[in-house]
Amino acid sequence: MNGHHHDSEPGHVHAGHALPVLRPAVLGWAMAATLALVVAEVFGGVAGRSVALLNDALHNLSDVPALGISWLAMRWAERPADSDKTYGYHRAGVLAAFTNALLLLVLAVWLGYEAVQRLRAPVAVIESWMIWTSLAALAVNGGITLALVRGRGDLNLRSILVHNFGDALSNIAIITGAVIIHSTGARWIDPLLGLAIGLLVLWSSVGILRESSHILLEGRPRGMRVEEVARAVLSVSGVQEVHDVHLWSLGGGHHALSLHARIPDMHMDECERMLAAIQEKAAKGFGISHTTVQLERAGLPAQSGYVMPEPAKNKN
Repeated sequence: MNGHHHDSEPGHVHAGHALPVLRPAVLGWAMAATLALVVAEVFGGVAGRSVALLNDALHNLSDVPALGISWLAMRWAERPADSDKTYGYHRAGVLAAFTNALLLLVLAVWLGYEAVQRLRAPVAVIESWMIWTSLAALAVNGGITLALVRGRGDLNLRSILVHNFGDALSNIAIITGAVIIHSTGARWIDPLLGLAIGLLVLWSSVGILRESSHILLEGRPRGMRVEEVARAVLSVSGVQEVHDVHLWSLGGGHHALSLHARIPDMHMDECERMLAAIQEKAAKGFGISHTTVQLERAGLPAQSGYVMPEPAKNKN
């Protein structure tokens, strides 16, 4: 006998975390602003002979496909489950986060290489162009970062948040480097700050890669333990044994549970009440919105006459 509990209503709070409330339109505006910023930084980099600004323009340009992927993922995640994707499209956001983190990883390595190259051969720049262009870039990246803060609990949006936070830090680094170069002539400070930013982006992208791949590989949700869930189910009156317990995340704060529970012979009404009690334990105790339970008979008396049939013998 199987019991099946479907996903809860949209906006339901799981384990103390509300689902993100941001709309895809926010990412659409972020894409438009980032493209405008890239054009401004290319112009400022050429006019100010700043390799740092041109590199930062490419840095921001890498955000455009990342934002596009995340926008598409948010649209997909809104689609209901169908006969093809029976769990829905919650994993679209996780897949986007994984892809974006790979882009971040490549970007971090590239930033580090460029920083080392500039340490070897510093470039003469016009500091005023660096400062004013970076101030404008900081305003754009800072605004996008603040707009995305509400959705930081979502892995997909978190990857974009890290992108833009890293961009804002790189703008600050360029401004600081330009001021110090103007004051002291120490041109090596700018690539040194760029190297530090590359390491920060590297650290952030590895964290997102680890978490998103954990979900894609059906890992148990963070903060949950299989033993604790099994003990909670065993506390339901009538449940004598729990086995074949599986916990995984669908993405977007939706968690799922499947298990086998051994129970004594009872009326169907009592089975339904037991299923409801197990599902309630999972939902209220662990924020699990999708529970599947297979009930199995336990403690069969010898006089029941229930005998396992012998395996069919090969007549050949």
